Amino acid sequence: MPKMKVAQIGRPGGDFELVERDIPSPPARHVRVRVQACGICHSDVLTKEGQWPGLTYPRVPGHEIAGVIDELGADTVGWKKGQRVGVGWHGGQDGICISCRRGDFANCENPLIPGLSYDGGYAEYMIAPVEGLASMPESLDNAEAAPLLCAGVTTFNSLRRSGAMPGDLVAVLGIGGLGHLGIQFANKFGYRTVAIGRGSENAARAKKLGATDYIDSQATNAAQELKKMGGARVILATAPSSKAMSELIDGLGPNGTLLVVGATMDPIEVTPVQLIFGRRKVQGWYSGIATDSEDTLRFAELTGVRPMIEKYPLAKAAEGYARMMSGKAEFRVVLTM
Repeated sequence: MPKMKVAQIGRPGGDFELVERDIPSPPARHVRVRVQACGICHSDVLTKEGQWPGLTYPRVPGHEIAGVIDELGADTVGWKKGQRVGVGWHGGQDGICISCRRGDFANCENPLIPGLSYDGGYAEYMIAPVEGLASMPESLDNAEAAPLLCAGVTTFNSLRRSGAMPGDLVAVLGIGGLGHLGIQFANKFGYRTVAIGRGSENAARAKKLGATDYIDSQATNAAQELKKMGGARVILATAPSSKAMSELIDGLGPNGTLLVVGATMDPIEVTPVQLIFGRRKVQGWYSGIATDSEDTLRFAELTGVRPMIEKYPLAKAAEGYARMMSGKAEFRVVLTM
């Protein structure tokens, strides 16, 4: 049988293993994707360290997948061989839980996640259910498209459903893997975009990404600065710091929302009074379903929003993963096949 290379994790906490496997055939209502690029996400630590319930090993990580349909399984309609596709965090749903029965697939109780529920994109080929497929515009570069399928859809989808309107003040906390895309999307949505970072050295980059203002949270009280501007309609909290999020609550304007997409385990501190007066709220958000990914990719193609990336070949998956986890990467790291 023909072979393919994959970078797998053999056990929780184990090292990456570059191995050969048989190229799999897709079952019914699945496709085989020839992977051309796969982003490395901080969430891949769940696979690497065994931090997800029910994980089985060996497992191939990766949920920011850009590629081409290589083979169709039986009963697969609406897709064709050679079609460009992406697969993101939401790689399918059970279809039977109460959320799915209500059409709320993003809140499926048993979501199918590439790299966790089934083998992901650190591979030359992968199998994906049709529910997880996003059609990809022809003009997008594979390596640039890959991070849009997780970091991109998370920031795009949360902002477009946040209630903010063109001209509203929207602040983005953090200028990292999520934040640098959030700033770009906020700018293209027509918001008055304020970037909040630590240190003056981020100011020039934030402005280049599309921020109209920059607040250095080390040199000033960011909440008070937002207040002077009239208060934020939305604060997109991408930096995984509950302390930084808590300090910004008073920077929300009337009916303002702290929109949390940066994952952290420690509590956000907010008093009832802070929420009651001004009718403010704190809302969490993650990712989106395949059609949300399609919307993200089309909007990025139309407006020129692109992630800043560093590329590594599949054979250097361990090196690329270490680079991403070090926090020193140029925002996103992408494996190319």
